[in-house]
Amino acid sequence: MPAGADDAGCHILHVDMDAFYASVEIRDRPELAAAPVVVGASGGRGVVLSASYPARAFGVRSAMPVTRARRLCPQAVFIPPRHDIYAAVSREVMAIFRSFTPQVEPLALDEAFLDVSGALRRVGPPVAIATLIREQVAEQQGITCSVGVATSKFVAKIASAGCKPDGLLVVPSGGVLAFLHPLPVSALWGVGERTGQLLARLGLRTIGDIAGTPLASLQRELGVAHGSHLSALAWGRDERSVVPHVPEKSIGAEETFASDIDDPGLIRRELLRLSERTARGLRSSGCVARTVVVKLRLANFTTMTRSRTLAEPTDVARTIHETACALYEGAGLDRARLRLVGVRVTGLVPAADAATQLMLGERPTAWREAERAVDKIARRFGTDAVRPAALVPDEHDRLRGQPPPDGRDGSGRSWAGI
Repeated sequence: MPAGADDAGCHILHVDMDAFYASVEIRDRPELAAAPVVVGASGGRGVVLSASYPARAFGVRSAMPVTRARRLCPQAVFIPPRHDIYAAVSREVMAIFRSFTPQVEPLALDEAFLDVSGALRRVGPPVAIATLIREQVAEQQGITCSVGVATSKFVAKIASAGCKPDGLLVVPSGGVLAFLHPLPVSALWGVGERTGQLLARLGLRTIGDIAGTPLASLQRELGVAHGSHLSALAWGRDERSVVPHVPEKSIGAEETFASDIDDPGLIRRELLRLSERTARGLRSSGCVARTVVVKLRLANFTTMTRSRTLAEPTDVARTIHETACALYEGAGLDRARLRLVGVRVTGLVPAADAATQLMLGERPTAWREAERAVDKIARRFGTDAVRPAALVPDEHDRLRGQPPPDGRDGSGRSWAGI
């Protein structure tokens, strides 16, 4: 616990994993601990998903094109993402959070807000809870996180960003303004590039500058709602409560090709790959889906979606793939060149509540049982231990980009022989 930390009334925590994807890769390959590591899909259109702190020292940032990251840091180790692994680690981390409080609001795989007011009597003060969380994440998952402790979500999130990596920062209830006002206006939620430029033209460069500006002036320049929002945040006012996790409304996956393709066979195979990922996500969440949606983006960036509601909800990749292919074929694109395809399912309901009607002469549960058996193998040996024969890489996979030296493609799947 930080010496002398005054955490009275600071019941909101923002916990953020440090360089999450990169940290998981380094955990699994400890020889990379001191190296600049960049996680991002291969191919000319890939973007950086995560960069280790040594890589960030060279200017590499998330959402940056991988090609630019290579120019900035050619000595970095570039690793294709393994989304299934990150999702599994995220579930374990969220379980740690929920062992302290049910009031957990995930923002992404790697961060969440916690309201620990109900855990104070059982566990201890907020800083003690934050310390225990950091210790358990490190011990159980082998990665680090940073925690901001404050009276509100907004301040807690800024605090966690200010103590990275592997830090803990408390903003006492009586020290909120002293903490906020020296910070740049870009730290405020709602201040993007355009708003930042407008504020700079008005001579407002720090949060303290905004706090010192009459509300009417901010509303005149920014609009009533936006001006009121920034003024409230500048004075440390954020009344939003932590909202526990809301069940997912959709699950899906998409892929941007390294180069545009017009081969229907390759497109159907990619739809299979995405259907497998989507079905696995459904089963992991304990849900089945009523509707299948296909997303198709043409080479000219025109994007179209097609959907179909099933007679019965499903979590079976075979069913999702058959529906996705029918939607693709029904779109009438023929030999149109595609830049991106995606598969998504909506209308989610708990699997336990979905009754499956048995069809005469068929065994509709057979594929589900087979895929769940594959799930068990994948959890132990990796997602490529068993996979459809259609997804075994061949010479056509050059269209998705050449496999990198570590033998994995941009979806984290192994290119090794089966």
